[in-house]
Amino acid sequence: MPPYDPSRFPPFAVTVDLVVLTVRRHALCALVVRRGETPFQGRWALPGGFVKADEDLGAAAARELVEETGLCAQDPAAPAVGNGAHLEQLATYGDPARDPRMRVVSVAHLALAPDLPAPRAGGDANSARWAPVEDLLGPEGGYGPDGEHQAPLAFDHARILADGVERARSKIEYSSLATAFCPPAFTVGELRRVYEAVWGVVLDPRNFHRKVTGTPGFLVPAGGTTTRQGGRPAQLFRAGAATVLNPPMLRPEV
Repeated sequence: MPPYDPSRFPPFAVTVDLVVLTVRRHALCALVVRRGETPFQGRWALPGGFVKADEDLGAAAARELVEETGLCAQDPAAPAVGNGAHLEQLATYGDPARDPRMRVVSVAHLALAPDLPAPRAGGDANSARWAPVEDLLGPEGGYGPDGEHQAPLAFDHARILADGVERARSKIEYSSLATAFCPPAFTVGELRRVYEAVWGVVLDPRNFHRKVTGTPGFLVPAGGTTTRQGGRPAQLFRAGAATVLNPPMLRPEV
């Protein structure tokens, strides 16, 4: 076999981009950062960064998650931790023109967690905020509070965000992933509001309660009640051992 000559191939970089989703004020929100450097200076973008030469893709995504949110990737086989977040690989994006600097391939990851802390900007970002995905993926694109001019998200991040949102919407149909948006102990009403926020629908409370409590392994009583929702005390539950829901929680047609 002839010797390998790396100079025969054009160089390119690899990045990780994060679709970080949470539910805030009953709305599905994503973390976005305002870019402080070119290209797309001043535009909103998903958090992320370049993969280091000695870094695995998963390690790079976990590092960016810590830097941007203070959360660590939750090991599914380990007990839940207070600052843990669900992290999974989403898709790879490699359009040659997606980054004007050079050929850049991005491996996007999806992160889900409840009650995420206030975002903190780092790297080449000079501000960060949570924004409803409806605003980010709306017909105007971008994010424009207080009369700010709206513009599309930088790079191909609108496509990446849309793919991440659809992944979350579809996975909570057949898996227990919706509980990743909830605290360790939650009520059925709080879980229902997660489904409503992610799917963008209004669900019948009684039918929802019957479905989730009747799905084997989905929820188990946590012991105790809470009045944090107001009104009568509500029973607390925690996520059960099931990872696949049978029957699934089918998304209503809208």
